[in-house]
Amino acid sequence: MAEAPVDANALAPGVWPASADRADSGALSFGGVPATALHAAYGTPLYIVDEQEVRDRATRIREAFTDAFTPLGVQAAVYYAGKAFLTIEVARWMTELGLNIDVCSGGELAVVELAGVDPRRVGLHGNNKSLTEIDRAVEFGVGAIVLDSVVEIDRVARAAERYGRVQNVRLRINSGVHASTHEYLATAREDQKFGIPVSDASAAVAAIRSHANLRFLGLHSHIGSQIFDSAGFAEAARRLLALHAELLEGGEIPELNLGGGFGIAYTSVDEVTPIEQLATELAEVVSSECARLGIPVPTVAIEPGRAIIGPAGVTLYEVGTVKDVTVDDRAVRRYVSVDGGMSDNLRTALYHADYTVRIANRASDADAALVRIAGKHCESGDIVVRDDYLPGDVQPGDLVAVAATGAYCWSLSSNYNYLGRPAVVAVRDGGSHVLVRRENEHDLLRRDAGYSSAAEDIDVDSILDRER
Repeated sequence: MAEAPVDANALAPGVWPASADRADSGALSFGGVPATALHAAYGTPLYIVDEQEVRDRATRIREAFTDAFTPLGVQAAVYYAGKAFLTIEVARWMTELGLNIDVCSGGELAVVELAGVDPRRVGLHGNNKSLTEIDRAVEFGVGAIVLDSVVEIDRVARAAERYGRVQNVRLRINSGVHASTHEYLATAREDQKFGIPVSDASAAVAAIRSHANLRFLGLHSHIGSQIFDSAGFAEAARRLLALHAELLEGGEIPELNLGGGFGIAYTSVDEVTPIEQLATELAEVVSSECARLGIPVPTVAIEPGRAIIGPAGVTLYEVGTVKDVTVDDRAVRRYVSVDGGMSDNLRTALYHADYTVRIANRASDADAALVRIAGKHCESGDIVVRDDYLPGDVQPGDLVAVAATGAYCWSLSSNYNYLGRPAVVAVRDGGSHVLVRRENEHDLLRRDAGYSSAAEDIDVDSILDRER
């Protein structure tokens, strides 16, 4: 936890969107739109996405990897990891900016189809793809399917045969690299549901190549998420390129996919390596290893999600109660409870993730006080921000903004305690518009099988309209 700030109104650079600003009135604005205006127009809780921040970050990553790998005579393919946050409009932003899109379910596949994304620019992941999902992906014509287990080889081959197509596939390898991240975010350790071990790769690739309607593109690796340096990626690249060199004896392998997982700053103490440095360091490793192994440099693909959308997102809440609780008969913890919680940000409960919070409707010269931002759910673990500083006069009715919530907050959201999921709005150049509308009680209860029978005897609308 950082030390108490001199000014509890200040916005830490790199944590908030570049457009975040505090006006003379004290209110925060994002994309040129005051938080107070967003609250009045859309209510709270509210997910805010700074469109320009998204576009700038996506472009910066694409250009960084293009600049790093072009001197090696190969392309760098950037896939936006849709699992972080995906809507029809966001999918369109990505393809407009020259990125491909990675999806991992039939639902995410449907989003990119509705967005009009060229199927050749789509990759499908998943450790347990259903037969229906595989069939849909092949029928749609996705550019690549990542095979996560040996059993999927025949499943994809059969689907490709039905549609008379040659389906491009990658093979996910569990490289054994122990990335420095939270245990739940590490995805390449030995005891893991994802991918197959290096020792099984040769037989799996031989099985892929035995099918005339499958084309082996290359190996795939994903070592984890929220990783701040290139060491883990570099080691994974070395291990995969050694395997890549062995497999070249059986045929061409045009690609190497190193996945995503680049970290972002959630607090002022997070030190993020510039993406240009990461790209350059990875290019150097790939180049030197290929030279050592005497093999051509393959096209390198990456799959950033959080690094593009995370810092562009802010969640706005309204404070309901402020409560001081004595801890261990001496310390006092100030609980600031808001109108959302773990239903709109599960990451704090799931990973003990850290976040930064600021009062959004005003500024204050009160001394900084250590606070815990709590949600309204019936769980003691329902915490949004475990520890940060706000002006000590924070009070009911204040708006508070939590930074860097663009990735995995909306994606992991739920209807716990029958709360509707918040709206998502995009801001840019002083304007705002809805990306995803707010769920209301009508939306939730219409899925209940008892709704229709209840509506025969009760004036449902009169009950549910009280939500407002």
